[in-house]
Amino acid sequence: MNVSIENRKARHDYFIYDKYEAGISLVGSEVKSIREGKVNLKDSFVRFSKGEAYLVNCHISPYSKIQGYVDLNPTRSRKLLLHKEQIGRMMGKISQKGFAVVPLKMYFKKGLIKVEIAVAKGKKQFDKRETIRKRIHERESQIAIKKHSRQ
Repeated sequence: MNVSIENRKARHDYFIYDKYEAGISLVGSEVKSIREGKVNLKDSFVRFSKGEAYLVNCHISPYSKIQGYVDLNPTRSRKLLLHKEQIGRMMGKISQKGFAVVPLKMYFKKGLIKVEIAVAKGKKQFDKRETIRKRIHERESQIAIKKHSRQ
């Protein structure tokens, strides 16, 4: 079972620069919920506080088969496990205007949950339209190549 949750909106809204892999501090029922794929990274981001990184606004739904009552906030801040040097590099980058740290993907690696985060810069509206145009052009050219190879 290889569960991988992607944040496709981040790739649409940001130019991706540096990528990092981080561990995440979770509660047992949250791990089970992630195994079910009930995670939404859409509006989440990374915030730095006192030299530590936290994943904010990541929605992990409560585990469906839980016994008893556990009151966990689904969008609570979760601590990211990173080296101090990585945190320092990211904080230096985001001190520049327009940069942010966003999660791209959440996945399992050797039984542990990892989050792929990236230093990113926000796209303007015309950049988003240009990206869509390029994607359409690539798709049309692939279709033309496929058609030509069949004949």
